[in-house]
Amino acid sequence: MPARLALASSSPRRLALLRQIGIEPDLIVAPTIDETPLPRELPRQLAERLASAKADAGAKLADGAFVVAADTVVACGRRVLDQTDDPVRARALLNMLSGRRHRVYTGVAVRNLEGRIARRTVLTQVRFKRLTVDEIDAYLTSGEWMGKAGAYGIQGRADAFVIDINGSYSNVVGLPLEVTLRLLRGLGWAAR
Repeated sequence: MPARLALASSSPRRLALLRQIGIEPDLIVAPTIDETPLPRELPRQLAERLASAKADAGAKLADGAFVVAADTVVACGRRVLDQTDDPVRARALLNMLSGRRHRVYTGVAVRNLEGRIARRTVLTQVRFKRLTVDEIDAYLTSGEWMGKAGAYGIQGRADAFVIDINGSYSNVVGLPLEVTLRLLRGLGWAAR
């Protein structure tokens, strides 16, 4: 009998991505961890550390299941562009991204039943067009930016801001699917 699978994330986007490739987690757990960046921690390191911490915390909540955890970090230079529910902060983030290239890192950590963990971090580069005040105003009014790293969701209206993407699209949404599936299979998980 195949092992159960837990998604250690409350993100509806990550769940939708797994379902898109025919994977239905047996349970969803939402581990609570401190996501504050450490002093001088680079964006890639932050994504890796948080994904691993979520996998460890998720394993405690989902005893007897494989655990998939991820964390997505949007970065402009060395600066981490956080999630926000503040429209003033969201406007500042969108202005920073306007007309520029930025990086999206997603750390993925998969933990098997024996406690072995496999990790990968995926980088995707995204370039936005120069945004007008009206475009930013309309996007803020939509509310799609709330709770999303960098104050945008590429799977929605913000897709119209993207000039170029180099790398995994699903990574920018929040879970690089090819890497996630490879990690699961590498640790012995078999789909039903």
